[in-house]
Parts: sequence; C-alpha cells; structure tokens
Amino acid sequence: MSKNAILIYSSTDGQTFKISEYVKEKCKTKISFELKPIHDVKNISLNEYEIIIIGASIRYGKHSSEITKLVKENLEIFNNKKTAFFSVNAVARKPGKDLSSNNPYLIKFLNKTSWKPNISAVFAGKIDYPKYKFLEKMIIRFIMFITKGPTDISKSYEFTNWLKVDEFATELNEKF
Repeated sequence: MSKNAILIYSSTDGQTFKISEYVKEKCKTKISFELKPIHDVKNISLNEYEIIIIGASIRYGKHSSEITKLVKENLEIFNNKKTAFFSVNAVARKPGKDLSSNNPYLIKFLNKTSWKPNISAVFAGKIDYPKYKFLEKMIIRFIMFITKGPTDISKSYEFTNWLKVDEFATELNEKF
C-alpha cells in the first residue's frame, strides 16, 4: 500500500520541477505523492501527510523565501513527520560541493530553519542562458566566470546527475 506524501517544490527555471516529477515517478509504487508548487500550498494542512518532501532551487545564493517561511512556520509538524529535503544548485556541479554534508547552500538553509530532515540530498541544476533575460544572463555568466563554470551564453548546460536522483528516490522508498 502506498503512503500519503506531498512533495512541495520551488523551481526558478524548471529544473527542480523536472527533478521532482522524476522522483515522483521513481517512487510511485511505494509512495503516493501529491506534487505541488510552493505557491499552491498556502491552504494545505501538512498534518494530513505521512511524508513531506521539499525540493528547492537556488537563485543568486538563496532558496526561495516562501520555502524558508513554510519550513519555519511548520517546523513542529516537520519534526514529527518523515521528511526529506533536496536542494538544486549549480555549485553542486563541483566535486566537494555535491553532497549534503558539504554543500554550502543546503547546510545554510537547514541551519537557518533549524530543520533536520530524515533524508537530504543536493543535485546540480541547469544553466539555461538562452532562456534568461539580458541582465540575468550577465549576472549568471559573471557568477559562472568566477566559479570556473561555462560562460557561453548561446548554450544551455544541464549538470544534474540523474544517478544521484535515482539514489535519492531509492532511499525514499527504502526508508519511508
């Protein structure tokens, strides 16, 4: 019998949504997910769910303020449920920044919210230069230049390691 779960995501450019859909598909035989964007959860009672999973992207060094607020306001519920969190960011493309234990954005978010999810993961995201507006393109290009990432603004770069996403889904199925 599948378990009642919600996967709430915050996706700036769509990669976190894509990862969330993938996790839902990989877990569907054991866990029945409702997949909801953060802006659709204002009137949802999180107490209804056995499992709460949050997926959040990074933009300019921060997770969505809506995700931070959701976790802080519902911390007691989160701490009494089975929970998981994954962060999607371009820094995770680099060895040494691609684990929950060493990714600065994931660590900072969990410290800021005081949340201790049962399972956490970090996935590299996607840089989609052609999709961005001019100023955004230049800011991201500058950040990529500083961090020795790709700077050709005519291309998209998907860094997501789908095997790591599979491992996360497997862990959810095994532990939840």
